[in-house]
Amino acid sequence: MTINQTAAVNARPGSPTADAAGTWQLGTRTVNRVGLGAMRLSGMPWDDQPKSRDAAITVLRRAIELGVNHIDTAAFYFTATRSANELISHALQPYPDDLVITTKVGPSRSREGDFEPMARPDQLRSQVEENIRQLGLDHLDVVNLRWGDGMDKDPSSVAEHFGALAELREAGLIRELGLSNVTAGQLTEALDIAPVVCVQNLYGLTDRQDDDLMALCGERGVAFVPFFAVATASGATPGAPDETGQAEIAAVAQAHGATPAQVRLAWTLHQGDHVLAIPGTGDPAHLEQNIAAGALRLSREELDLLDGIRR
Repeated sequence: MTINQTAAVNARPGSPTADAAGTWQLGTRTVNRVGLGAMRLSGMPWDDQPKSRDAAITVLRRAIELGVNHIDTAAFYFTATRSANELISHALQPYPDDLVITTKVGPSRSREGDFEPMARPDQLRSQVEENIRQLGLDHLDVVNLRWGDGMDKDPSSVAEHFGALAELREAGLIRELGLSNVTAGQLTEALDIAPVVCVQNLYGLTDRQDDDLMALCGERGVAFVPFFAVATASGATPGAPDETGQAEIAAVAQAHGATPAQVRLAWTLHQGDHVLAIPGTGDPAHLEQNIAAGALRLSREELDLLDGIRR
């Protein structure tokens, strides 16, 4: 049996699955709104100790069993001991037919792990081909152009870089295109060049700077895919919990027998049918909690209480 064939068999009866929050179209592909971010599988710069390779593989395979069919990754997600792409390839091949793997290009890292200058447009093909090689594919489902340095947005034009990716799409190396860490103006600029299926930006309950961009994505039929939706807010250390609104979140969590992280994810998914979630984890138990958050239904009163936290 392939992983795709065994998924329904291995999901425990009663376990919420990734389709509980519904689906969205990424171009021609249908994905469940709760997916998986792969960054934590390879380990994070602030981790006290290396992640378990076996746990990472378990997380990936369990995610598929629970209906996850959208995984976000990048060739620059790696540590000295492993890479997210290599883990995905090892754990999941042969890939399920419905699996959509989204990756990012633009940044790159040295072998020592230091980020290097943004790729030139003519260097993007080699980055795309490297992702293809690492993942063991003949094309990439979705490629996001990751713009800017760190979490800071760079207001400069994305046209030349996005145009280069559009040419690779025409050549058959990429199926769909997206953007990451961009402004509303840059999304509009890219849409004039080629279809955009998703925008991946920092966003969450206590980091609402991109409310307007999220709404624009909904108007244009573009998926809005927050990263760090659970853990951080602007100015916080990546991966560190944000204590803003802690009492309100805890009250809602208690009412549902849920965790604060699940409430944050559920709130994110309640922002619109076009909003997807890609929570990352290297822990199988946390994975199941993240997926179960897609089944959490918040009342209008609870949403109003949480919205009152807005910075």
